[in-house]
Amino acid sequence: MNESVMPFGWGGITFLVCYLIGLLFIGWLGGRAKKDNSLRDFYLGGKGVGMVVLLLTLYATQYSGNTMFGFSGKAYRVGFSWITSVHFMTAIIVGYLLFAPGLHRLSRKHQFITPNDFLNHRYHHRGINIVAPILMILALGNYLLAQLMAMGRALQGLTTMPPETAYIVGVVLLAGIMLVYETMGGFRAVAWTDVLQGVILMIGFSILIFLIWTQFGGIAETTQKLFNSSDADRVKVLPPDPLGSRRWLSYILIFGLGASLYPQAVQRIYAARSTKVLRNSLIAMVFLPLMTSWIAVMVGVTGAAHFQGLDGSQTDRILTIICREVQQSSTLGYWLVVILFSAILGALMSTADSCMLTISSMTTKDLYLRFINPKATESQLTFMGKWLSWLVVGILAGFAIYLNSLSSKPTLVKLLDLKFDMLVQLAPGFMLGMHWKRLHGTAVFWGLITGLCVTFGLYSNEWIQSTGFHHGLFGLLANLIVAISLSLMPLSNREQLCHTPKKAA
Repeated sequence: MNESVMPFGWGGITFLVCYLIGLLFIGWLGGRAKKDNSLRDFYLGGKGVGMVVLLLTLYATQYSGNTMFGFSGKAYRVGFSWITSVHFMTAIIVGYLLFAPGLHRLSRKHQFITPNDFLNHRYHHRGINIVAPILMILALGNYLLAQLMAMGRALQGLTTMPPETAYIVGVVLLAGIMLVYETMGGFRAVAWTDVLQGVILMIGFSILIFLIWTQFGGIAETTQKLFNSSDADRVKVLPPDPLGSRRWLSYILIFGLGASLYPQAVQRIYAARSTKVLRNSLIAMVFLPLMTSWIAVMVGVTGAAHFQGLDGSQTDRILTIICREVQQSSTLGYWLVVILFSAILGALMSTADSCMLTISSMTTKDLYLRFINPKATESQLTFMGKWLSWLVVGILAGFAIYLNSLSSKPTLVKLLDLKFDMLVQLAPGFMLGMHWKRLHGTAVFWGLITGLCVTFGLYSNEWIQSTGFHHGLFGLLANLIVAISLSLMPLSNREQLCHTPKKAA
């Protein structure tokens, strides 16, 4: 039997089917609970959510296929140095605290729906209103693509179908289920499924690590086995060299600033019932990297010690391979893996539909309503957003299948890096703009354009790659220099009138 295939059997497959049907039922309940056909009700759940739902929907959004499959695959490739993932996932909470409480208060006062609503309220700049939504849509499209690829790779390990066939079925089937319950229930369906998946993931991953250590030995045994292996594997247990240390710092900065600006996360900040609920949820999230990222790292290094020979995108399946061994070890292991993988598949869909909700809201409200049809009603926009979700997911699903057919398949972490290089350019507009009144729209716009040009202009520069820092951080530095310099210059009276929020409102 192929080592990446987990023989679920009819019992496991039946449970998985029932679980997916349960997600559809939650979507139906979400649709029944809607108060009206408004944008706020469909995209934010109406009057807001409480702490438990907010915490778990933020958790499910932040920890997705990139964490489960991508982080364990990265740890397989580089070893214990990927423990930095715990640090940079914690840094995201610091990023939230730089702007989230103030943003939430403004969102309740001015009824923000999309992330760009804040930028429009703060700067009233046409260029920002065009570039920022497009940038966020492209970044989310990248993230959604990674989730669809993870869905396909997950199903490759659940059936005995040929890998290519299983991948296609996984992408199409799971994307279809996701679209159905998201269309029925909107944000409520997403948030309610997040609660179920979040609880199962936290409990399941905690039990899984103990079963893995029982099966393969603990950290000490894994470390010794890697150290006694080839030179390539021995490096995986050594402290990072200077280049590796710079990469640590780079990941902490790019994640702390970029991931806290996930557009779907910004919408969840809007959806909090109160600022107190938001703060308490963020405080609780500080402990979650230890329950998810750290365990993903342990899975990856354990796999590197016991299942050698994987490379490239194959390493993203190490979680599946490890779970197969745990599943075959005992009845407890079997059912734990069945339940855990059901939750992982649900988390993939939940993260993907969060991206999809935000993409459709920004496309309809920030682009279509503002620039194409200002007279469109909220019912028309909601209807358009639902069908737009199907179109975009269909296109990206086709692209995910195409990428899997290539001889050199991209890894999930590679897609992750590209997304953050783009999102981090929004940090001055959100984080600096929340606290520095002198920052104005023209400065933010030209800083954003400069940052993007520098970021993508450096992608082919070998020296930049050798520094260990993400391209997006060099772009952010240029972005900040331009934005701050222009804001410190004297503005004409006309510019002051255009860029002061209170006068322009």
